[in-house]
Amino acid sequence: MANAVGMVEVFGLVTAFAACDAGCKAADVIVERFDKNKPANADKLPVPLLVVVKFRGTIDNVNAAVEAALEAAKRVSGVVSHHVIANVEEDTEKMLKIHGFDKN
Repeated sequence: MANAVGMVEVFGLVTAFAACDAGCKAADVIVERFDKNKPANADKLPVPLLVVVKFRGTIDNVNAAVEAALEAAKRVSGVVSHHVIANVEEDTEKMLKIHGFDKN
């Protein structure tokens, strides 16, 4: 499998599950652990938790998954940002393994 990664940052865990489900149904991708962030201005956001969904696969599959995830997330609570990296560098790869769900 090629080394592409697509990231979709959304408002809330429910939106993350909806985006993940849509992306997985749209393309042959692998999902990595979600990441979370509660920003300082959380009380001003539609949902006070940001979650990143990460898809892995070929660039074509990752692009398809991200597009489907964006559409699904927009129907729930919204998208904060998204990005696709076609060929991840080794040092970036290490950073992609960091996540906040194991932390209190």
